[in-house]
Parts: sequence; structure tokens; C-alpha cells
Amino acid sequence: MSAGRIEARFAALAREGRAAFAPYVMAGDPDPDTAWRILEGLPPAGADLIELGLPFSDPMADGPTIQRGAARALATGMDTKGVLALVRRFRAVEAATPVVLMGYYNPILSFGLGAFAAAAADAGVDGLIVVDVPPEEADPLADALDAHGVALIRLATPTTDEARLAIVARRSSGFVYFVSVTGVTGVKEADAAAIAGQVARTRTVTGLPVAVGFGIRTAERAAEVARIADAVVIGTALVEEIAQSVALKRDPARKVLDTVAAMAQAVHSARVNG
Repeated sequence: MSAGRIEARFAALAREGRAAFAPYVMAGDPDPDTAWRILEGLPPAGADLIELGLPFSDPMADGPTIQRGAARALATGMDTKGVLALVRRFRAVEAATPVVLMGYYNPILSFGLGAFAAAAADAGVDGLIVVDVPPEEADPLADALDAHGVALIRLATPTTDEARLAIVARRSSGFVYFVSVTGVTGVKEADAAAIAGQVARTRTVTGLPVAVGFGIRTAERAAEVARIADAVVIGTALVEEIAQSVALKRDPARKVLDTVAAMAQAVHSARVNG
């Protein structure tokens, strides 16, 4: 089953005593060819798990950088079927690295929950994060994903108390995505020391690995988070580099993959050096 790739990757990393590095990129950004070269290059650059954005016209949880990334992708014609085709192409060359789609409910609902789950599993998607569906309303989506072995990955935040965590844990699988700051992506900076206790509590209550994202923009900050979390997610910094490279008429793929390699090295060596 596709969700087994996530479990296998976290188990292997736990045996090695290190955290996972999980870059986030927007599917189709800034154009289909460059987006493919970035996606294909992520595992060799050090990505342990990939979060792939589903472009949407109203990404309410995302800051301006990722909003613009989604707009660039949509302008090229990228849609849900295109994202799944991109994953299928990726699976033809890379079988082991988990791919998690991250997006909003409207495109999935429009596709049809059952049809989307089946198509995602067939393409090689391992998990799904839907930022605007609360656990109380997610059972139809969870049913569809469960039927095809795709993990439903839920969000926790610094304001999530223990009672709420128990609700978050219900029917969650793969890992929990811990949003390290309140607000949207790419605006505030994560503080590993401040969230260490909450990350540990999330892991204990849910029984799942915890990936920390939002507010991590530098290798130094990534290393700090890697010492307290099971995975470190970096997105805005990468999407921002795509935009800057496009503006300067440089190759975004090379710039992004160089940054991924540096971030991955920082995450992978954090516990040894810490």
C-alpha cells in the first residue's frame, strides 16, 4: 500500500537516529519542465520525503510567497490531474521516496473523493494534507483514502490542547504535521526551544512521527528543529528562490536543488553535531 512508504521511511530514519528532511514545492511552478526537473532532483539532493503543493486559487493558509507560486502554476494550466500525472512520472524513476500532496479541499471535492483517492493511489501518492478540513468533517475523505491506502495527515498547532490532539489523532496516519507558528506560511520564524514540549506531547498523544513546518527558512533553524522533531519541512524559502530565479532569468531548478542539498545536510547532521 502506498502509505507504507511513509512508515518505512520514518522507521529507517529512526534506526539511523536522524530526522527527515521534507522539502515542499508547488506542482507546476514556475513551469511544467522546471517543476519536473526540481521534483526529479529532490531525492538525489537529500530529500527523505516530498510535499507537493496542489495549486489552488485561494490558498488561505499560505503567505504571499506560496500564493504567488500557486498562481504561477495555475497560469501554466496545472490542475489536479496534472499534479497526479507529475507524481506518476516521478514514480517511474523513483520508487522509494514518499510523496505527500498538500492543498485545499475544493479541488479534491470537485474531482470526487473516491475518484481522487483512487487516482492518487494509482499515481503513487502516499499521503494527503488538506489544510481546510477539520477532523470533525473529514470522515468522508478519510473513508475514501483508507479504501486506497493513502494516509490522511492532519495538522496540529501550538494552540492544540491534549483533548484536541486526541481528535486530531483519530484516523490520522503517516505522521502529524505540526505548524510551528500561528498564522500563514513564511511570515514568522519557528522557535525550536519554544515548541519542543508541544512536539513531544503531540508525538506521545498521537503515536505518530511529527513533522514541523512553517517558519523554517535557514539551515541553522532547520538543524535546531531536527533535534526535536521527526521531520523538518521547508517550503516558503524554496518557492521564494524559484520566484527570484525567474525574475533574474536564471535556472530555478539548480538554485532550489543546491539549497535543498544544504538544508538536507543540516537536518541529517543535526543530532550528531548537536
